[in-house]
Amino acid sequence: MMTMAFAIEEINRNTSLLPGVKLGYRLVDSCDQIHTSLQALLSLITHTKNGMSEDEKSYRVGNNTTGSSCLAGAHVHALIGLASSSPTRAVAQILGPFSLPLDDYSQYGIQEFSSQFRQHGGCVAFQVIIPKSPNAAEIQEMAERFQTSTAQVVVVFATEGQLLDLLLELAQRNVSHIQWVASEAWVTASLLTSPRFHTLLEGTLGFSFPGVRIPGLKEFLFNVRPSPAPEMEFVNMFWEDLFGCRLEFREVTTSQDKNSDTLNEIVKLKVGSQNSSTFQYTPNEKDAAEKPICTGLEDLTSTDSSYTDVAKVRVSYNVYKAVYAIAHALHTLLNCDSDGSNTSVCEKHKPFASRQLLDHLKAVNYTNQFDEKVYFDSNGEPVPLYEIINWQKDSEGHMRFIKVGSYDASASSQQQLKMELSAIVWTVGRSQVPVSVCSAPCPPGSRQARRPREPRCCFDCVPCADGEISNQTGSTECTKCPEYHWSDRDRMMCVAGVEDFLRFSDIMGIVLVVLSLLGVTLTAVITAVFYHFHSTPIVRANNLEISFLLLLSLKLCFLCPLLFIGKPSVWTCRPRQAAFGLSFVLCLSCLLVKTVVVLLAFRINVSGSRALRLFGPSQQRALILCTTAPQVCLCAGWLLGSPPFLFRNPTYQAVTGKIVLECQESWPPGFYLVLGYIGILAFTCLLLAFIGRKLPDAFNEAKLITFSMLIFCSVWISFIPAHVSSPGKFTVAVEIFAMLASSFGLLLCIFVPKCYIIFMKPEKNIKKGMTGKY
Repeated sequence: MMTMAFAIEEINRNTSLLPGVKLGYRLVDSCDQIHTSLQALLSLITHTKNGMSEDEKSYRVGNNTTGSSCLAGAHVHALIGLASSSPTRAVAQILGPFSLPLDDYSQYGIQEFSSQFRQHGGCVAFQVIIPKSPNAAEIQEMAERFQTSTAQVVVVFATEGQLLDLLLELAQRNVSHIQWVASEAWVTASLLTSPRFHTLLEGTLGFSFPGVRIPGLKEFLFNVRPSPAPEMEFVNMFWEDLFGCRLEFREVTTSQDKNSDTLNEIVKLKVGSQNSSTFQYTPNEKDAAEKPICTGLEDLTSTDSSYTDVAKVRVSYNVYKAVYAIAHALHTLLNCDSDGSNTSVCEKHKPFASRQLLDHLKAVNYTNQFDEKVYFDSNGEPVPLYEIINWQKDSEGHMRFIKVGSYDASASSQQQLKMELSAIVWTVGRSQVPVSVCSAPCPPGSRQARRPREPRCCFDCVPCADGEISNQTGSTECTKCPEYHWSDRDRMMCVAGVEDFLRFSDIMGIVLVVLSLLGVTLTAVITAVFYHFHSTPIVRANNLEISFLLLLSLKLCFLCPLLFIGKPSVWTCRPRQAAFGLSFVLCLSCLLVKTVVVLLAFRINVSGSRALRLFGPSQQRALILCTTAPQVCLCAGWLLGSPPFLFRNPTYQAVTGKIVLECQESWPPGFYLVLGYIGILAFTCLLLAFIGRKLPDAFNEAKLITFSMLIFCSVWISFIPAHVSSPGKFTVAVEIFAMLASSFGLLLCIFVPKCYIIFMKPEKNIKKGMTGKY
């Protein structure tokens, strides 16, 4: 209030601003209440003087010193805003239709802040509205919520008066973990710098209006003295409160309003003996009577209060700028300095409406004595200019408001916000920036999963699934790895899948290769033995040509597994199943011929049949060719129509992290047809050999074939479920094992007993020994 009066007096003394025009003012107390503010407003805009009505739209400007009307009579042309946003907004909405200028600012700052905060990724844990007159239960409920919340940072839009009770309760509870962020309404409130709040409020950070030292303001404030004049009532009340005394010229009486139950004390200010004015307020009459009498000469310089602290005024500076903005708008409206002469003049008698003053106020643009540019944007908003204030204790334990940064919206986007982070003291005097999170950011390798019915900053960390990664802290989603790539153990990066196949260097591969070569070697040795003893009865009795063909097919059977071991390729995938099918069919065809020959030979000896002569070598070769030809046709058609192909199988990647290289069948029935035909020949051999099982004991060829076929069938019957259920490269290993097992079964059952007779029982290697007739 006093700064506004100082600014008006300073303008009235200025010969270059509004020359010849004197500004006046009226002061009305809003009591920081909406209804009181509206009552005061109506008293201003409906007041009449010199017979001019309240509906008058234009006014005359006169010279105050000549006694004529001042600034269009009694109507108020502009208002300097209130200290609180709620009453100011209510008043501004009433003034809007009348186009009367007011400094209008919103009470919805916290809502706008919350919206912007969320848009920038922040999270509001809770929002509390402080009641106008909270009771003890409400205060305790709010304090309990502040104390138990995991949120460490609290942003407060309120006045120091509204905060006082809540802060007292929190201080009593010894709460010290909160980092307060203050709005401009209380960020420089000296009321809250009491030692009782030091633990609670140290480190408070907030935006404040720029602070300046206004020349002459201190002297103007210190020259104030109490007076019985009606316009000095606010000063008188301030004087009594500051010095704890009472003024003698104020007569305090009490009266009761007949229309209500409210008891009000009426202060009558006597001016001379004729006039009096009344002001309503509610002091304590008993306390007032006990106070000493004020002399009116008390020394303001000896007091320490926000009134006497003018080293850096902030809110008062805004009032100062507001008065000057109105003066500059009026200066332009009255065409001051418009004649181009050296003498400054204004069109004092120019009529104008409130709308005209508002239009000129919006166009104000000047630089004041503090080198600050004052103007309004297209929305009527002043340029945002703030200092960032930090509450810090000095060496003497006093709380100080330290500037640690600034915000200037007129600067470039990169230069608008400036902060000296190293100069900031955070809550409880800490040097580290406080962390306020519901849940700590999820580490790489995991993602954030929102908790239902909780703020979005409250979440659980869920590890990324197999084949997915997250390489940043706080990821909300996991990224799927490219094809044939896999997530590493920490789920932080994708790695190329390791190709897995049955290698020659693997232990299993080495064992199978050794067995395969052993089978080939053993077959070659037996072939050499049979060749060396080819003239003996036991070798001749087994059809030497068929025996050698059988041994050759067994060598091929033992060599087939080598096509299945090693890294699969197009050239190994296509021939290996065909080689397997043809080798075993050739082997079984030879066994089938041997079985038929044995049966016919013994039937001749028994019945003298000529059948054996009809089934000679030519017929035997023809039978082998006929039984092998279907398999050749089947394999050729399979390879030409739908050949197997190389396939990277990622099925087992989730378990092993490896990609299995395998030969995929384009037409799976082809493999089972090949295997089925082998089964048909094996079953035929088994059936014929079973029929000849009762041949003379001296010649046990049929029994040996029967036993070898039982081994062969057992192996391949077991192979089918094992092949289907084996994972990855073990599928190949199972098939190789079946080949080797069945080949060894044939070799050992058919040829080893004969070698045993050749070397260990040569006395039986004679014709009589073969037929059982000595």
